Amino acid sequence: MTRPACPEPLDHLSRRGTADAPALVLKDRALDYAALELWTGRLAAWLADRARSEGWESGARVASWAGKGLLTCVMPLAAARAGFVHVPVNPVLKRAQVRHILSDCGARLLIGNSGRLDALHGGDLPMDCAALDEKIVTEQAERCRPLGPSAADPDALAAILYTSGSTGKPKGVMLSHANMWLGAESVAEYLAIAPDDRVLAVLPLAFDYGQSQLLSTWFAGASAYPIDYLLPREVVKAVGARQITTLAAVPPLWVQLLEQDWPEAAVAPLRRLTNTGGALGETLVRRLRDRFPDARLFAMYGLTEAFRSACLDPDLIDSRPASFGKAVPHVEIMVVNDQGQPAAPGEEGELVHAGPFVAQGYWQDPQRTRERFRPAPRWSEYGGTAVWSGDWVRRDAEGLLYFVGRRDAMIKVLGQRISPQEIEDAALATGLVAECAALGLPDEALGQAVHLVARAAPGTDGEPTDELLTALRRDLPAYMLPQEVHWRAELPRGATGKLDRAGLQRELEEAQ
Repeated sequence: MTRPACPEPLDHLSRRGTADAPALVLKDRALDYAALELWTGRLAAWLADRARSEGWESGARVASWAGKGLLTCVMPLAAARAGFVHVPVNPVLKRAQVRHILSDCGARLLIGNSGRLDALHGGDLPMDCAALDEKIVTEQAERCRPLGPSAADPDALAAILYTSGSTGKPKGVMLSHANMWLGAESVAEYLAIAPDDRVLAVLPLAFDYGQSQLLSTWFAGASAYPIDYLLPREVVKAVGARQITTLAAVPPLWVQLLEQDWPEAAVAPLRRLTNTGGALGETLVRRLRDRFPDARLFAMYGLTEAFRSACLDPDLIDSRPASFGKAVPHVEIMVVNDQGQPAAPGEEGELVHAGPFVAQGYWQDPQRTRERFRPAPRWSEYGGTAVWSGDWVRRDAEGLLYFVGRRDAMIKVLGQRISPQEIEDAALATGLVAECAALGLPDEALGQAVHLVARAAPGTDGEPTDELLTALRRDLPAYMLPQEVHWRAELPRGATGKLDRAGLQRELEEAQ
């Protein structure tokens, strides 16, 4: 494989579209591509002026902590144009998490809305980090003479995206101009986004695919409609009101959306649905296909450390609902078994990702960088550094990939290794469960015992433990059956909307 070149710096994405389609449609304003370019230049100029007055170094980190408004949407391009590194902070994070991110990345500036900034205490900001209200910054930037497009090195650092921290404190993943530009190009290509598409940006902008919702839309010259929502029905309303053609979500959000009433005015405009943040599973695929029969459903796999990795051709979703497909453009995917060899068809192994999406490592964390970013296997076509994902997958005879589970999340019962996904899929298939998480808890006799945390499906009477276990006995071997089912009215979610499995694990272990 030939590594593709990054033809332009990231900030040039503001110049991809035409006057035929708006680039960014917010609650209070709409920007065409000329206005997006103007505001990219204005914010970049404001940052450059601030840097001169404060003595920032090249590559200084600029953090944003607010909902999806003008500043948070344009800042990824503006910071890159000014030669700085953007650090988006998820608005749902609290003081301690924000304090860690700002300290870890050494931010020189935090821009947020007044409500969030007022929640910070004196010691939450690094000594040389200022905090400014986004309204003040926007007003000042509007008076700036725009800074023209940059000539940045494609390998220069452009952003640091912090992971959700489900396994400890959040880690900052370093992304270059090339990582983000080529990622936007790849997604726009395999989704076939067109200039007349309207993309509802539901996912957090601090999430890798949340960033992609904007960047791939702009690469294609299409229109992005960012939305912050409290209730799933607000998403349904926005799809209908804005005539949205492209909607992305993570599996827990899809479950919530499917529990809403979808009028035909909201179903009809949808051309494509895209999934990330976890496997859909056959049951959820079938439900989505029933509700949105004319929309193309893209089952995808990615990780923050390498952005997008694989996608299933939507034409195969009905016949291969459990697969997440093959490598997307610019990516090489290898499946490596325990002996360090290419896994045979049907054999489980670790997913290893090589190519130009591979990030530059974790910010100021060489130990964890060495653990995850290692030389590609000797048979790799791309070579160089690869991301060793820690995800256990298998590839079938047709080359299609299937998720087995996180290597560190596998449940071991009497020496047998169990994929939580397999138990969860079986539980969902009964129709008694809306969503669930299978976990392994320490057990003296078994090594680990399977516990299932579940939310009952709407319309189910009470907590149908007996009915669920009876149904599971028909589909699962005895060693895979849950020893206990824990019913919840709601399952906890992390900052990106995915189920908080680590939190559930701690809760159950503490209760033992």
